[in-house]
Amino acid sequence: MAGRSTFDELWGTSRGRTARPGFEPLAEWIENAPAGDLERRQQAAEALFRNLGITFAVYGEQEAAERIIPFDIIPRIFSAAEWARLSAGLEQRVNAINAFIDDVYGRRQILADGIVPQDIVLGNDQFCIHCAGAKPPHGVYAHICGIDLIRTGPTDFFVLEDNARTPSGVSYMLENREAMLRLCPELFEAFPVRPVDSYPELLRDMLYSVAPRGTREPTCVLLTPGHFNSAYYEHSFLADNMGIELVEGRDLEVDDDIVWMRTIDGRVRVDVIYRRIDDAYLDPLVFRPDSALGVPGLMAAYLAGNVTLVNAPGTGIADDKAIYSYMPEIVRYYSGEEPILPNVETWRCREPEALQYTLDHLDELVVKLVDGSGGYGMLIGPTASRREIDAFRAALEAQPHRYIAQPTLALSTVPTLVDQGIAPRHVDFRPYVLTGSDGVRLVPGGLTRVALREGSLVVNSSQGGGTKDSFVLADRGGGDEGAD
Repeated sequence: MAGRSTFDELWGTSRGRTARPGFEPLAEWIENAPAGDLERRQQAAEALFRNLGITFAVYGEQEAAERIIPFDIIPRIFSAAEWARLSAGLEQRVNAINAFIDDVYGRRQILADGIVPQDIVLGNDQFCIHCAGAKPPHGVYAHICGIDLIRTGPTDFFVLEDNARTPSGVSYMLENREAMLRLCPELFEAFPVRPVDSYPELLRDMLYSVAPRGTREPTCVLLTPGHFNSAYYEHSFLADNMGIELVEGRDLEVDDDIVWMRTIDGRVRVDVIYRRIDDAYLDPLVFRPDSALGVPGLMAAYLAGNVTLVNAPGTGIADDKAIYSYMPEIVRYYSGEEPILPNVETWRCREPEALQYTLDHLDELVVKLVDGSGGYGMLIGPTASRREIDAFRAALEAQPHRYIAQPTLALSTVPTLVDQGIAPRHVDFRPYVLTGSDGVRLVPGGLTRVALREGSLVVNSSQGGGTKDSFVLADRGGGDEGAD
């Protein structure tokens, strides 16, 4: 990153202190804040989160099993025009993801046409052979996608990852907004900020819309691994806000390929399960026999068309980073259009030339496991030690097909309150895209994650990152741009 100009989303690329057009009220708010005022508001927000129990778990860290994600009081802002482009690109990409999943579990035309290599799909750990030939109700597979975006300039947005299995973090988007409304109401007078509080309603409506055909009043539940899971707060939060039951595997049973929920008043048939359990743990009769989290017989009920699983089993094939590298071709294949949101340039280390380039430039690149997540299994070459680089070199040479490499981009920054005052910190962005029987919906917002350590590009909460509220501005011309 040395020598690269970093784009700041408030100040632009200028070395002066002139805010970007339309963002001047935020600059004035920051500069005119009384000494200690922002710190007090931030501490109040974190105390609020702690009192509400908004925590996550860090597996393997006994000394701090539950903690709050650090919250930053200075919001990130998107203009109406920026959001219009992002929402169009997200809809295009998620439609292509659903078409791709439907194809690879069905006709496999994209493989026959040589657009994506067969072995990278059919030999992938995320390919669920049990789902081959099966269609979920209404033909929707990836009902909820969290698409991770990065920015490098005024108009330069890139997709970094497609989270199509069980994307998390949306509760932080909602709670961050509640904190900002309570603690910084003057910002909502200065900016025409579009609301995000309709997300639980949109999610509930989507769940109802994908119930098996012929269901008049569907019963929906949220299936959680339990209170020891790192995202349990979010599971409880979403179930409560949607008005549906939060259940564990032991609360459900399958009888004659129909799913039932046990209640004190007797059994209730379940039509839609928003599952926050990975494929491997869903059904011990099909996947891991030692799983106590899932429901025996659940896959049989799903394959019989008697219950909808959200997201559908097998969606992880579109979540894999090796498949990600083909997403521009996948978008073109199914939409006939150029991708509105491009990928980050990616080298597939399974290819000899790409592997050699990666080995020759390890100290310059970001190298990732194709099935990694949470910031783990990743090398950031410019900040890595010689020992780390040597270890990755050995791993790449031993199993090159397990890795991709990408350039170390100059991620955009947003002013952030840190111990030393206000300083730029790198950010990414995860909007949440819902797909039901009636098409694609998304609220105007998402989760901004911020790397709180100076110079760091790792925004994951498990790696020391925090969150910010994401303001999407309404079009002052009288209309709200973008898809809702």
